[in-house]
Order: sequence, then C-alpha cells, then structure tokens
Amino acid sequence: MVCDQTDILQAACLTRPIPRTGERIPVVGLGTHLTFEVGTDPTSLRTLRTILACFAERGGRLIDTSPMYGNAETIVGTLAAETGLTRQLFWATKIWTIGKLAGIEQLKESERRLQAHPVDLVQIHNLIEWRAHLSTLEDWKVEGRIRYLGITHYHPGALAEITEVLRTHPIDFVQLPYNIAAREAEREVLPLAAELGVAVIANIPLGHGVLMRTVQGRPLPRLALDLGCRDWATFLIKFVLGHPAVTCTIPATSDLAHLESNLLAGMGELPNARQREQMAALVARL
Repeated sequence: MVCDQTDILQAACLTRPIPRTGERIPVVGLGTHLTFEVGTDPTSLRTLRTILACFAERGGRLIDTSPMYGNAETIVGTLAAETGLTRQLFWATKIWTIGKLAGIEQLKESERRLQAHPVDLVQIHNLIEWRAHLSTLEDWKVEGRIRYLGITHYHPGALAEITEVLRTHPIDFVQLPYNIAAREAEREVLPLAAELGVAVIANIPLGHGVLMRTVQGRPLPRLALDLGCRDWATFLIKFVLGHPAVTCTIPATSDLAHLESNLLAGMGELPNARQREQMAALVARL
C-alpha cells in the first residue's frame, strides 16, 4: 500500500455518469497544469509518483493534461506506466495548436507521451480553431482512437461561444471555469449541458489559489463541519460538486495533504441548493 491511510479517506469517492454512455467516473480528478511541469528533477519526480499512486489508490481516475502544460503529458504518462496505472486511469488531454494537420500531429504526439491507447477524452483547448479540430476528433472517435471529445476554456468570457458549440455540435464533454466566486456558468451553460447530456469538468475550483488566500486563517463555519469538511479546500470543492450538472472537478496539486483534502470533497454528503447559497454567502462576506 503506497499511501498511509487515514480514517477520513476510508469511504469511496462519489461517482457520476458520463451522460452520453452512462460510464461512471469519480467526481474528483487531478489536474496537471504547473504541478507536473517539473523537468527531470529526481526529487520532484518521486513526489509526483507518490501523488499519482495515492490518487489512484484512493479511487481517483481522471487525469487532465495538455500539450500546453510543458512536459506534463510526458511526465504523467511515464509515471503512470512505471507504476502500472495507465489502464486504470481516465486520460483527458487537449489539442492546442493552429491548423488541422498540426492538430493531427499533436494528437499523435499526445498518444505517444501518455502511452494510452485509446485516449479517453480529447478536448479542444480554449476553443482554438475548434471547427477544424472537431472534425478530426469526430473521425478519431469513429476510428476508436479516442473515446470522447470535448471543448474547454478557462475564462468566463468564453461561455457564450461554448453555448454556441454545445447547441450546434454533438459534444461529449465541456470543461469550464466554475467555483464559489465565479458562478457565471450557472446562468446558461450548466443548465444547457444538463439538458443536452454533456458531461461537465469544472476547472479552477480553488480560483488559482485566490480563494484559499481569502479564507486563510478563518475558522471553518458550522456548515462546513456538517458537510464533513476538515478544511477550507474541501469546503470550496464541495460547493462545486454540489451543482448537479458538474460531472467532476480537477484541482491540481503536488502536495499529499492537499490531495487528501481534495479527495475528501468527493466523499460523503454534498451540499444541496440551499446550502450552496449559504456557502457562497459565507465566502462573499470574508
């Protein structure tokens, strides 16, 4: 057993279905932006090997990465192969380039780096040339080289374009910014995704660390304890997961204690609509 077990992590992580197929995935995934961009430093690689092994041991599956994230694809793919986890994990990467042919070459490179065949999910990163790349992904899905296709963006200003794509094309996944202080997606995109049967990956659940700095040093409210939260990170991620349209979220970390907090958010009770409004009001007052 790789990880020291704690009593708070004995329960199984909650899962939600991918609407297109009914396949269930855990509600807490693992992002790789910055955290897996470590080059060849042996100490960093040992740390990330432990993070990846503990994530999988405690029920995690979805790994989100991108060619945009330096050598993160290579690092996470190599570590997964070394620890025998490649087939256990759910691989989500992206196209991030200009031009249809360049996109095809980038996809081939991602296959090689991740050592995953097929790649579970390929997303068009930040909607770059989405029309050209979407036709490629549709072909690759038919050929069995990928299992699902999707689109992503990191900025709320792109939600209108995301809405256009969802209404006009058969997308399996949409990845978008959503957290307790950035709720723009609730107005149209999240209800539309639920209506159309599109899985939702919520990125930036901790607001690039801004939310954690906001709550630093503040005592946990009673509501957090009622929901089984041991710290603010769990509280903030539970808010995201409490929205029924969210399939999973992808906090990134290279710290084992933070990983435990993130995974705890996917266990036990999730907040209902009334509790979520209370949670948002609490944070807004800080």
